[in-house]
Amino acid sequence: MQLYAPTAWINYLTRRRMSQHPVQEAVNMFWELRSRAASRQAAGGKADTGQRRAVTAGQHMQELEEVVIQEFVNAGIPRECIRRKSGVELPGYYRPAKKWDVVVVYRSALVAAIEFKSQVGPSFGNNINNRTEEAIGSASDVWRAYEEGTFGAVRPWLGYFFVLEAAPKSSPVALPSTVSPVEEIFKNTSYLDRYRILCQRLVRERLYDVACFITTAPGSSDATAVLNEPELELSFANFAAAIAGRVVYMRGLLDNEPDHGRAALP
Repeated sequence: MQLYAPTAWINYLTRRRMSQHPVQEAVNMFWELRSRAASRQAAGGKADTGQRRAVTAGQHMQELEEVVIQEFVNAGIPRECIRRKSGVELPGYYRPAKKWDVVVVYRSALVAAIEFKSQVGPSFGNNINNRTEEAIGSASDVWRAYEEGTFGAVRPWLGYFFVLEAAPKSSPVALPSTVSPVEEIFKNTSYLDRYRILCQRLVRERLYDVACFITTAPGSSDATAVLNEPELELSFANFAAAIAGRVVYMRGLLDNEPDHGRAALP
């Protein structure tokens, strides 16, 4: 197994920054798949309207999932240990189980579970609370189950990947009237700001081990979409580095060791 020394890993990230962004092609495909899904449903006379047409096909995040999967493979996890669509249910505490988007299981131990979410306008305000509750609830369920010994002695590792449309309607929005004053950090914020705060706090409060937050918009041509990373600690480079670190830890812990001290996952 190849282990990246710190200097080698820094050089690796530097080379990546000098070339096309690692998720650029996946973001291009994000918009292309949304467009195709909307066109197919419109042609077929389906009932979905507006932006929902592009989402119900459920495939618009698949290329971004593949980019993240490849990071695990590059770091030393066999591809057959990486699950998507099937075998991705994690046991919970408040409910029996919940599906995650990408789950990595190596030598019967949970290496990682990652959620992929996106938000495209125009209904930003109708969805942000749902996204927030989903993110907090999914992670809280895993950690409570871990406290009960469900995952054995090896601590789970959770990732959160969020894509937001950089649209005009993600400009500053009014705060609701509340019983007690809203926290200062939320004043004069856009939906983009609020999603950034959410992702930062999910990690800083240790609900998730790492998060990636990118904003995007369709480009002027089919080939290139606009791609931005509003916060360094939520960048894809940071996400990839965290994956590499987790793989080094798990393989160092599990390789050539008996399978004791952890709960076997199917």
